[in-house]
Amino acid sequence: MVDRLANSEANTRRISIVENCFGAAGQPLTIPGRVLIGEGVLTKLCRKKPKARQFFLFNDILVYGNIVIQKKKYNKQHIIPLENVTIDSIKDEGDLRNGWLIKTPTKSFAVYAATATEKSEWMNHINKCVTDLLSKSGKTPSNEHAAVWVPDSEATVCMRCQKAKFTPVNRRHHCRKCGFVVCGPCSEKRFLLPSQSSKPVRICDFCYDLLSTGDMATCQPTRSDSYSQSLKSPLNDVSDDDDDDDDSSD
Repeated sequence: MVDRLANSEANTRRISIVENCFGAAGQPLTIPGRVLIGEGVLTKLCRKKPKARQFFLFNDILVYGNIVIQKKKYNKQHIIPLENVTIDSIKDEGDLRNGWLIKTPTKSFAVYAATATEKSEWMNHINKCVTDLLSKSGKTPSNEHAAVWVPDSEATVCMRCQKAKFTPVNRRHHCRKCGFVVCGPCSEKRFLLPSQSSKPVRICDFCYDLLSTGDMATCQPTRSDSYSQSLKSPLNDVSDDDDDDDDSSD
């Protein structure tokens, strides 16, 4: 079915509409063989709070962006190659339901659908696209992925020293290796993680010590993939200036 749609006028028109919604700031999306599989609004668990994001699933990439005007205008476009993606279901917890993790070597995050049916459809379609891509390329699934950042709201004190309390002055930081929320003194060091950045990035002392000794396998501690923070703030379909999708933030 995907192959039949690849060169159809309807598919070309649909992709063109998506391009136009992102405007000049977005990257061109029309290439030979690319098919728009589906689209929809998902709740992305960002650093500071869950936010509505528009997602577009193609047969080779996953695209998402901030919603400025629904079905008309989006900004801050993100493009994720599907061959690097693995997904894991998340158990329902409180108001956070119908979720799964989207994991890649450069960025990993949790998203939530409105219903269990939508979740199932999204996960099935993503898995099918990834499987087809890997089958055609002969590549193996990626076994490396960036840590999923713990939301700011889940840590009132540093998750490493367990002492430093966060205040407007004592800011929260995120370790790029384990995703924990840590204080400044516990994350003063930087380390080169080539899959995430061409420059050394902030990591906590715990991960730095393990990386320095070559014990990288244990650097990302095991923790629950469920997120207990409830959706206390109403989701806003209009993008704001507080963009948690910018990995340059600490």
